[in-house]
Amino acid sequence: MRPVFLSIVIPTYNEEALISDTLGQVAEFLSNREYTWEVVVADDGSTDATARLVEDFAKDNPQVRLLGLSHHGKGWAVREGMLQACGQYRFLCDADLSMPIEQVERFLPPQAVGLDLAIGSREVAGARRIGEPAYRHIMGRFYNALVRILVVPGVRDTQCGFKCFRSDIVPSLFLRQTMEGFAFDVEILFLARKDKLSIGEIGIDWHFRQGSKVHPLRDSLVMTRDLLIIRWRNWRGRYDRGYPGNAMEENTPGNDRDGG
Repeated sequence: MRPVFLSIVIPTYNEEALISDTLGQVAEFLSNREYTWEVVVADDGSTDATARLVEDFAKDNPQVRLLGLSHHGKGWAVREGMLQACGQYRFLCDADLSMPIEQVERFLPPQAVGLDLAIGSREVAGARRIGEPAYRHIMGRFYNALVRILVVPGVRDTQCGFKCFRSDIVPSLFLRQTMEGFAFDVEILFLARKDKLSIGEIGIDWHFRQGSKVHPLRDSLVMTRDLLIIRWRNWRGRYDRGYPGNAMEENTPGNDRDGG
């Protein structure tokens, strides 16, 4: 079999209303590409029909597979999906396709060259936010200001749900990931900076979707706490290569990653 060039990793939790349509759009686009590909749906213990719908879709689309997980959070699902994917490039893709799937090629050669990690951005030149309420934008910018001050200076949009990783950097980043919730993005970028990897922001078209599972006020407070946890863990050496447990303990389901 030819090596897989591109893996699309889609984390899901109770996405029965949209997952079939999302997979249809992704598979239709990729089927017309010359490179090899796969789609890994990392399901975070959905209690609705999400897993069954993915399995039904995969029966006629063998490049799509379900990774069924116990429920721990989006960061957990992303981590497991990235580690289980096979592609030379591994692209994190939100299930609501708020970025048109056609724009995935902005993150790949020849359009993106010389990057270890290419991240979607709603803030750089060429990006467009479409239909986003003003209050969501303001809260997002406030949180990003905290991120830049405390953890990842210089990155203008850490929370966009579209990111592309070269396969060779995936194990070292995701085996050290400790955040299982929404702050995992910031932690991964912090680790990438710590490892002196090249990070580039790619401007995208981003469409606001109603029904988002992100609750701006509640989740912003939780994620602010998590920023402080990231700084604390770094001070304690938790992210250093060779730290006991980085390759084994963190990969154990049920491990209390937020306990310090």
